[in-house]
Amino acid sequence: MGRRDVITPDEAGTLAGLFRERVRRSGDAEAYRSFNPDSGAWESLSWNAMAARIAHWQAALRREELQPGDRVALMLRNSPEWVQLDIAASGLGLVVVPLYTQDRAENIAYILQNAGVKLLLIGDDEHWDLLGSVRDELGFLRRIVSVRRCSDPGHEPRLQCLDDWLGAAPDTDGPDALHVKPVPADSLATIVYTSGTTGRPKGVMLSHANILWNAHASQRMAAVYTDDLFLSFLPLSHTFERTVGYYLSMMCGAAVAYNRSIPELADDLLEIRPTVLISVPRIFERVYNRIQAQLEEKSPLARALFDTAVDVGWRRFEHRQGRAGWSPVLLAWPLLDALVARKVMQKLGGRMRLAISGGAALPPDISRLFIGLGLNLLQGYGLTETSPVLCASTLEDNVPDSAGLPLPDVEVRLGEGDELLVRSPGVMLGYWDDPQATARMIDSEGWLHTGDKVRVGEDNRVWITGRCKEIIVLSNGEKVPPGDMEMAIAMDPLFDQVLVLGDEHPFLAALIVVNPDQARLELKRLNQDPDAADVLNRDPFRSLALARVHERIKAFPGYARIYEITCYWEPWTIESGLLTPTLKLRRDRVVENAVEDISRMYAGH
Repeated sequence: MGRRDVITPDEAGTLAGLFRERVRRSGDAEAYRSFNPDSGAWESLSWNAMAARIAHWQAALRREELQPGDRVALMLRNSPEWVQLDIAASGLGLVVVPLYTQDRAENIAYILQNAGVKLLLIGDDEHWDLLGSVRDELGFLRRIVSVRRCSDPGHEPRLQCLDDWLGAAPDTDGPDALHVKPVPADSLATIVYTSGTTGRPKGVMLSHANILWNAHASQRMAAVYTDDLFLSFLPLSHTFERTVGYYLSMMCGAAVAYNRSIPELADDLLEIRPTVLISVPRIFERVYNRIQAQLEEKSPLARALFDTAVDVGWRRFEHRQGRAGWSPVLLAWPLLDALVARKVMQKLGGRMRLAISGGAALPPDISRLFIGLGLNLLQGYGLTETSPVLCASTLEDNVPDSAGLPLPDVEVRLGEGDELLVRSPGVMLGYWDDPQATARMIDSEGWLHTGDKVRVGEDNRVWITGRCKEIIVLSNGEKVPPGDMEMAIAMDPLFDQVLVLGDEHPFLAALIVVNPDQARLELKRLNQDPDAADVLNRDPFRSLALARVHERIKAFPGYARIYEITCYWEPWTIESGLLTPTLKLRRDRVVENAVEDISRMYAGH
């Protein structure tokens, strides 16, 4: 075990105060590691070096004459520059608004306008080009800064390359050069936009105290040491990564390396050899699927050996957790570890001490495989509105099929319909400029209504059993309200009934009942026989239908994209049991009837 050096929320005060205290304690230690495409090498920055750069950023921000409380936004991949603007802005009392780099331009423009952003930091040509269609709507922005010089800036005087915008570095460096405005801990630190019920995102307002408490409470559930090394690949715009992979690591004095890209994640795991990984289920699903595909090509003996290793490893885990007695089969573990488990763990770098999965539930078969192979895999549960972690398992008390135990100081109770209600120091200040939505989410007694149906055990452990409202949680943790998308799609005269699905899958899909008259007209126009077998789900009709779906949902967030559809002639009716007497869709029954079509749509992804 390494050394523990945890900064408390009181010692930090604010997010910038947390950074300054870490510089004072660990100035010469490695803080961040990233790949420089120009040199083709990994580069390391100490806490002192980061402090000097952040002071440089603050000097440039002061020249923009921004006032405390003004909003600045970031739209770039995880990098030291992301941290530099975040801490620089925080230290000046500015409010940070993170953006997803893969979001739709229309959605980005809405967020920037809704938050009243005055300065936007982007990465490069890719992000500048993404904004191309909405630049005329961004007149309220004072400054746009690009980390890398844009090759075609056009006639945009507000756009500056980072090097030009920063100018000459100030003479002073070290922690004392960093300005940390003495703002109250409960003042607004960031606005994080999350999908709303109207298709437009809502701005979750989180304070310094919200985030600092959550990071500190989370590390009490899973200890982090000063010699730990995180590999960061989830977007920092994702609150889970930001709190647990960024502020928590800073709070504990661990270093962070930034993944080059998701396609290069496997290589970076071998290169960086991290000890801690923060992930969403989708990453583990990919590795699991790859393992299963490789096993299919192995001999029956090799497959049996692998399955035995997982079974014995799982029995070993259950024994260590005190849920199973000792068995002689456990004596085989050292051999199975050497022949099977260690080889898989080597693909994760060979030093992985702890992996934390959050944002969505991890399928039991997947968690069983990784835990059985010796990975310390913990799951957490939370909401952006709670900064985000509410529950987590611990290494000593890990029940993989549960949401875990509430964090210290989190109160839980059951509301109407077994809805989970929570109170904690991490509960948001409210939704930006939307008091009505805030009142619907947080009642007069301070209980936040999660919308999740749960079962709570005698020890306060939480199991998620369903949702009070139909909210799809993708395997990357993004939440999508399907009802609004379904209504938008059904506005097209070609479609009569729509069901959007995607829970715990990497993308959305849709089951669609077509309007028979409109569909026959389109098929005639396409020179297709309407009576031909499965004509609705073959090109050219399928491509036409999918394009019209995309047109109807283009105003929704970028991650709310439908990639697969299955169309039907036969309507969903009361008589077939697929509609209630009040004409509401019986979603579970529709899904049950379409299980083969759903499996086909997600096969191979």
